[in-house]
Amino acid sequence: MGLPVKESAFLSKMTFGRYDYAAFTTFFSYAAGSVVLPVALVPLSKDLGFSLEEGGMAAGGALHLGRTLPMVATILLCGFAAGRWGKRRTMGTSVAVMGLGVLICAWAPVYGVLFLALMIAGMGEGMIEGLATPFVQSLHPQEPGRYINFTHSFWSIGVMVTVLATGGLISLGVPWRALVTAAAVLAFIAAAMMLLPVRKGQPYPEHGEPIRGKVVWGQAKEIIHTRHFWLFFAAMFVAGGGEFCLTFWCASYIQLSILDAAWAGGVGTACFAGGMFLGRTGWGYLIKQHQLKQLILLSALAAAAITFLIPFLTSLWMLFCVLFLAGIATAPFWPSVQSYCADRLPTVDTTMLFILLSCAGIPGCGFFTWLMGYIGNQTGDLRVAFYLVPACFLTLAALIGCDWLSTRPRAEDTAEGVSTDYADDTDSE
Repeated sequence: MGLPVKESAFLSKMTFGRYDYAAFTTFFSYAAGSVVLPVALVPLSKDLGFSLEEGGMAAGGALHLGRTLPMVATILLCGFAAGRWGKRRTMGTSVAVMGLGVLICAWAPVYGVLFLALMIAGMGEGMIEGLATPFVQSLHPQEPGRYINFTHSFWSIGVMVTVLATGGLISLGVPWRALVTAAAVLAFIAAAMMLLPVRKGQPYPEHGEPIRGKVVWGQAKEIIHTRHFWLFFAAMFVAGGGEFCLTFWCASYIQLSILDAAWAGGVGTACFAGGMFLGRTGWGYLIKQHQLKQLILLSALAAAAITFLIPFLTSLWMLFCVLFLAGIATAPFWPSVQSYCADRLPTVDTTMLFILLSCAGIPGCGFFTWLMGYIGNQTGDLRVAFYLVPACFLTLAALIGCDWLSTRPRAEDTAEGVSTDYADDTDSE
């Protein structure tokens, strides 16, 4: 990769093909499998014997931490798998593995089986997390930031639809196991869209020959030895933590602290997801690649201010409004930090860069989700734990601000008329 090409003043029309739709469905099914259990956590915990009201919040938070460990392991391996078998086949197989794990969750008789099933789901989800962004980047190398934001919005759509349907149907008496089974079936459909042979349209743009493991490892070492990479690694850790704390704990917080009704928890999470959908699709259409740093920094400051209000709210409908605004502010973090990092480190392999960044985001999700549950147990109130969310977003703003201040235009680049946004990106140890 060379230095970024100067952009046109006008945004081009976005176009989608078969594998874009496969990516949309993958994100939707991934979201459905991730949030159906948190929304159903209150009845699920009672069914499996770790009631949240009786000190089981740490066990609830540990579910996602247990999911996180195999996710990180498979993220580290997905670069080698994609190099050997290609991103499309690796992605399709991973979605199928995720679906299998979710299906076992649906019929788990005890907490231990549920925990192990989530580890299986996490193995597939780790590959998806590592490869989903480079999968889209390969489809649209000219304007990746727009397409990555737009595709990631289907995570938000999946969250919104799943939480509304799950909360409403549980309130009507539908068993949580049936709803989790439906999420697993959706994952199998997404896997088929990835793996079925191409009959019409363009094939997926895979690399011509398998990439040897030695080459993949060399790409990883180059990134790890780049000092500036670790700033973005930390940014992904806190961005993932803040976002997923809201996604995971929102429904339980509403049911435990404001209104004990599954529909209320579902609507609250849907408001957050709806804001994220609006934010990601909107920025996907409107943002230019060179504006990503401003977008991340300003959104992080806004998200911190908005989420700081959550522990003070006692009105359910006011909380719904605040969660919607929090979703808009949080929306660009995950896809934009990754795409912006690729611009700031233009000489490294993009696929491996996205994989390693996911190795920060996913542990951030698991660690802060568990920490919120632990604090909730220790204090007896999730309100105190919610201060972790604005703390994560303020840390993100500080990191991106430090990156922005470190940017120094180079005289020779200015003279040549080349964009200087990324002049100091290749400092290596």
